[in-house]
Amino acid sequence: MIITDVQVRVFNHKTRRHSDSAGHAHPGPEHTVQQAMLTIRTEDGHEGHSFTAPEVARPHVIEKFVKKVLIGQDHRDRERLWQDLAHWQRGSAAQLTDRTLAVVDCALWDLAGRTLNQPVYKLIGGYRDKVLAYGSIMCGDEIEGGLATPEDYGRFAEKLVARGYKGIKLHTWMPPVSWAPDVRMDIKACAAVREAVGPNISLMLDAFHWYTRTEALELGRGLEKLGFDWIEEPMDEQSMSSYKWLSDQLDIPVVGPESAAGKHWHRAEWLKSEACDILRTGVNDVGGITPALKTMHLAESFGVQCEVHGNTAMNLHVVAATKNCRWYERGLLHPFLEYDDGFDYLNSLSDPMDSDGYVHVPDRPGLGEDINFDHIENNRVA
Repeated sequence: MIITDVQVRVFNHKTRRHSDSAGHAHPGPEHTVQQAMLTIRTEDGHEGHSFTAPEVARPHVIEKFVKKVLIGQDHRDRERLWQDLAHWQRGSAAQLTDRTLAVVDCALWDLAGRTLNQPVYKLIGGYRDKVLAYGSIMCGDEIEGGLATPEDYGRFAEKLVARGYKGIKLHTWMPPVSWAPDVRMDIKACAAVREAVGPNISLMLDAFHWYTRTEALELGRGLEKLGFDWIEEPMDEQSMSSYKWLSDQLDIPVVGPESAAGKHWHRAEWLKSEACDILRTGVNDVGGITPALKTMHLAESFGVQCEVHGNTAMNLHVVAATKNCRWYERGLLHPFLEYDDGFDYLNSLSDPMDSDGYVHVPDRPGLGEDINFDHIENNRVA
């Protein structure tokens, strides 16, 4: 039960996903990128794993903070270990990030599940073994036939409905797209999708994140006319008062916060201030599965829905272990990419979806990621 080692393996893998200067994903030619896998090992030989960006698990951070907290400790004490890591953040000069907390916490949960031969969501206390997914579309682009026009969005939405999705979330155009942002173009794209899929498909919008209050209000009122389920992050989330103002003005539910720091504590402030109608959490956003569950139950105590940000196994297990989340966010999706192709460092998908739009939680132990350890070892970066 005692942790004896924490290891990070950085490896190359191939992908057709490219990031623009603002960090948005877009399709492109296959190229090689780096990924990291953090492994926590115990004295009896059990291991837990979790994936992240190499920058999140830098050697200095692992040696100075993570190993000092974990080595010699009982891996089952996840709450205490998370609290101890969070305590070190204040004095780390911002080096020990919430994303580092998240990858460590996920590896601890994976270790617990692998040790007991149980999926993580069953250890937490399972609520369901399948959940409806919405197709989360990539940000708009200027690629011919991609997501360059409202009509492109409409055509792609029809394909997603044919695949089985009962909900679709648009990410519209943002810089560095040359002419973006533009509220009226966002509304045109949303209108094209509504016309393409009809009234019975749930639609959401994750818009440009730095609109002004008046621009966000115009956008929200346009979505109300189109019968959208929610509006997400149309302004800088550091201004909670702006979201309180927007929520008071609109009938459509406002979702948040996604990117705001402060873990579950700050999300409690959003609820108290009535700055959102649907709370938002995500394993990477709040520092792990452990605080994501706190956020979920916090919202549940207020009778509020809490939607989980992002895909991957870690978020799927949070959704599967809680009641007050309607959707699993599956993506990001684009006409020129096939999401179901998966990743070369995984033998199979962590979030397989059936033709009715349900993602089924794999029954494999831990987080259920079917890791291709040979690929990782054969592509290690020194």
